[in-house]
Order: sequence, then structure tokens, then C-alpha cells
Amino acid sequence: MELEQLLNSVPEYAKDLKLNMGGVLRQTELTEQQAWGTAVACAIAARNPQLRESVLGEAAKHLNEQALFAAKAAASVMGMNNIFYRFRHLSTNPKYGAMPARLRMQVIAKHGSDPIDFELWCLAVSAMNGCGVCVDSHENVLREKGVSEEAVLAAIRIASTIHGLAAILDVEADPIA
Repeated sequence: MELEQLLNSVPEYAKDLKLNMGGVLRQTELTEQQAWGTAVACAIAARNPQLRESVLGEAAKHLNEQALFAAKAAASVMGMNNIFYRFRHLSTNPKYGAMPARLRMQVIAKHGSDPIDFELWCLAVSAMNGCGVCVDSHENVLREKGVSEEAVLAAIRIASTIHGLAAILDVEADPIA
């Protein structure tokens, strides 16, 4: 389903999400690649098949193959890392923090896209997944590389809007009554 068609199916009670989606993808703080890569990574992380396919379909018009690969890779590796590092952070056992992750994360260095864009996509997915350690890590890298706080927040707006849309689409696909 086309993204516009999907957004038009959003119920009236979630109209703000529909309107926000149009706006967050055109924020001037982000490049087109940053915005659409964030949307792809977050749509994958949101796990709603309708939204994922609609965003991927539209993103193909805005991203080259390498950027699309990197956005998918960001969702993939953060899906793993956010759980691992959130556990280490939440656990009161200090031994876990000293133990090596022993998880392959080569795509972080070998995604083939702009490193700042990749960090932005990882940050947005980490925010969706609620991993404070990863949020801090990626936000610090972005700030050290000169990315503005406004650009960081613009990516988080995309993440929050996609998360909200996925929740509503899940509810509407399987209504209780």
C-alpha cells in the first residue's frame, strides 16, 4: 500500500500522527537521505508490516541502494544491541558490565553509507527501543561530529511519529471490540 494511502486510512482519533508524518519527513534540519533513512530504520523497528512496506516503498524514491542497506542495517544491529546494552544497564549485577558483548557488530563500521547518517538512524531506533545507554552513545557521537541538537531532535520526531503510527495500525488491524 502506498504511504499516502496508508496515512489516509488512519482513524480520526490519530489524525495528529497522520499530519505529523507529512511534516517530519520534510524537516529542514535533516537531509532527504537522513529523513528517509530514519523513517526506514524506525519502520523496521516498529514491526508493523503495513507501515514497514509503505515506508520502504516510498523510501525507494528517496534513497540509493547503499543508504537503504545502511538504514536496514541500523535497525538490525540496534534491535540486537538495544536489548543487550539495556540489560547490562538495568541489571544490578556489576559483573555484566565488565563482560565482553561477544556479539558481531561489523555492520556498524561497514555499512557503506554516510557515518553521520548511520549514527542518526541508530540513535532513532535506540530511542524507539528505549535503550538509554545506546541513545547517549549515539547522541554523543553525533554531537562530537558537529550534528546540531535540532537535527538530533528532528530524527527523534520521525521515530516518535512512526512508533505512534505503528501502534495505531496494530490496534486497528486487530480491534478488541
